[in-house]
Amino acid sequence: LKAVILIGGPQKGTRFRPLSFEVPKPLFPVAGVPMVQHHIEACAKVPGMKEILLMGFYQPNEALSRFLISAQQEFKVPIRYLQEYAALGTGGGIYHFRDQILSGGAEAFFVLNADVCSEFPLQEMLEFRQQHGDMHSFVILGTTANRTQALNYGCIVANADTQEVQHYVEKPSTFVSEIINCGIYLFTPAIFQHIGKVFQRNQQELALEESSNGWQRAEVIRLEQDVFTALAGSGKLYVYKTDGFWSQIKSAGSAIYASRLYLNQYSKSHPERLAQNKPGGPVIRGNVYIHPTASIDSSAVLGPNVSIGEGVTVGAGVRVRESIVLHGASLHDHTCVLNTIVGWDSTIGRWARVEGTPSDPNPNDPYAKIDSETLFRDGRLTPSITILGCSVTIPAEVVILNSIVLPHKELSRSYKNQIIL
Repeated sequence: LKAVILIGGPQKGTRFRPLSFEVPKPLFPVAGVPMVQHHIEACAKVPGMKEILLMGFYQPNEALSRFLISAQQEFKVPIRYLQEYAALGTGGGIYHFRDQILSGGAEAFFVLNADVCSEFPLQEMLEFRQQHGDMHSFVILGTTANRTQALNYGCIVANADTQEVQHYVEKPSTFVSEIINCGIYLFTPAIFQHIGKVFQRNQQELALEESSNGWQRAEVIRLEQDVFTALAGSGKLYVYKTDGFWSQIKSAGSAIYASRLYLNQYSKSHPERLAQNKPGGPVIRGNVYIHPTASIDSSAVLGPNVSIGEGVTVGAGVRVRESIVLHGASLHDHTCVLNTIVGWDSTIGRWARVEGTPSDPNPNDPYAKIDSETLFRDGRLTPSITILGCSVTIPAEVVILNSIVLPHKELSRSYKNQIIL
């Protein structure tokens, strides 16, 4: 068994700015550890996992290399990064590196998109494939969404008895199905024949359009639109439906929601990562992650859903709720931080209030997913969580509401509903 994690590349992650300026989005900390570490940990737990490949078109940089070395040591599985020469789409990348994926005689491999958070029921997908379908069939992880939100995802129509996928539509314009694609797949080497057909078809179409100026367009292959749509109804593709948590992490607001889902899971999977109330320590409400190097005043109140990074300083009387505070940040006495991501090395002055509007799914609808909101609606900034880029300084006694502050800014007054460039 192998696993491939698709991490995309730098021109993506625009909805994640200004945070993606400082660190590749897959390394952004969610619930205290880099986003993609949750994927690696889930893959490493599957018996027989021989290698984990990260695939994307980030330039290999020091942060990525350091992360891969420490993850290899921690999870005792070989982990490599394969860099695409261009954005090849979800199918083009794995087709381009098919020899690397199959080397060593891989019988099956998982493909996971890095921008989702999930319980990752990988072992269950393997068992499901043995019970349904033959050893050459492919499995998509699916989950239930509500009718209106399903249109934003790949929709799957499956046979109720066998779970065979009969119809697949990516982001349909009208309602197709409440079962959506979670971006987590289990393939056998046979998938490359199907991707290869798409590649050849693309090449033929390009040969007909001589005027087109790109040889590489044939290599851009999207698993969802190009491969799954064709495979549906062929008896080769099955859906495994999960009731576990799942969410996309497209925008910075969805990172806070994903952090809550992972922190909830920690009570079962990593109780040691959750902070406890101790005499002489801060007041902890709900699930809170605190990095061991952070220094927190005993009169601070943290939680629920708070993640405090490395070397953070939290002063007396500070209140933090539904927020991610990244490493090196400093919250001076009596600040209030709600629904906010505080960037690396930022400083919030005394008695300041920094607050955003949560973009959580409807809590009364068990199938609601997070809306991927646009930044602007009707020419105005949509109220969302507040984001402070790295090294932002907020003066004492000001209020920052629903705003995005780009890195290296020193503010002098209060702001509301603004992008501060």
